[in-house]
Amino acid sequence: MTLVAKPNSGIHSGALSGTLSGIPPRAQALGVLMLDLTGLVLTAEEADLLRQPQVGGVILFSRNYFNVAQLQTLIESIRGCKPEILIAVDQEGGRVQRLRSEFTLLPPMHRFQEFCEDDPHHAIQLAHDCGWLMAAEVLSCGIDFSFAPVLDLETGLSQVIGNRAFAADPQVVVTLATAFMEGMHSAGMATTGKHFPGHGNVAADSHTDIPIDPRSLREIRAQDLVPFAECIKVLDAVMPAHVIYPRIDTVCAGFSTIWLQQMLRQEMGFDGVIFSDDLSMAGAAAAGTLPQRVDAALQAGCDMILVCNDRAAALEALAHLQHRDEPLNKRLPRMQKRQHWSRGKLTDSEQWQRTSSRLAELI
Repeated sequence: MTLVAKPNSGIHSGALSGTLSGIPPRAQALGVLMLDLTGLVLTAEEADLLRQPQVGGVILFSRNYFNVAQLQTLIESIRGCKPEILIAVDQEGGRVQRLRSEFTLLPPMHRFQEFCEDDPHHAIQLAHDCGWLMAAEVLSCGIDFSFAPVLDLETGLSQVIGNRAFAADPQVVVTLATAFMEGMHSAGMATTGKHFPGHGNVAADSHTDIPIDPRSLREIRAQDLVPFAECIKVLDAVMPAHVIYPRIDTVCAGFSTIWLQQMLRQEMGFDGVIFSDDLSMAGAAAAGTLPQRVDAALQAGCDMILVCNDRAAALEALAHLQHRDEPLNKRLPRMQKRQHWSRGKLTDSEQWQRTSSRLAELI
């Protein structure tokens, strides 16, 4: 399938739009640690954690969500501790969608290619509208951004990526992902492309193993790097892969100055935010102890480090950052939400109802 059509840039002209009301004050800089919460309400211990200057973000998981009312209360509690803190979630679609009940069920991104192979324009427009709807729904609850989209290739090798990827063809990924991210931008949400420089060509799961991709830089440039390079203008952030590419560097991409500084910053000209992937994952273990992982990620060029699903590790990372006297990061406030949506007005709108109905056809 060759996708060449562009989404109708005027589809939202005169339609429902967000407002700037209710957006927390923008910080000049934020702490570099993003951590998670244990449950549906903010505990006193967690409130104390969030107030630490080195903590600049919170990532929410399914265990933190019961319904929209509960989520909004939780977010109010978080912002009561630190109004400008970044609040994130993985709301990609398919099997990686943390917020489900009372949210539109989103298809895995590969469905845009599968469902619309005979109608490229429809595929692109629907990807754009899905990005808009996902972002508007998430923003309406007070969350700043979703870590989306996946720019990896669907090669059949990686089960952990699989149908989270838009396509196997890099140019199809570029076209569909660009449309999706333009939809996110139209709703007021920053974008995050993952997992740089590409996780699709390894079989091992970096959550439980240390994947190794033996290909040459020439091969990676011709395939996996294409979506990142060609989507650079619509990328606000990038998350590197916990994958080792031994013919380029001996450490995971997220700990590599070659990948993050030489390739991403200098060669590709990327000036956005770099998030580490979760430093508690098995794929990060090659970098050593938790403090060593923190040092390696920051020295390689990550702006924010994630430590999730391991409170002891998060506390260890925080103590290490305090010991380092790690300065606040000035790039991070770029990820704060740019619009606020009234949830009732959003879900009552013809635009939301039409898009939600069309997406249901892909489930």
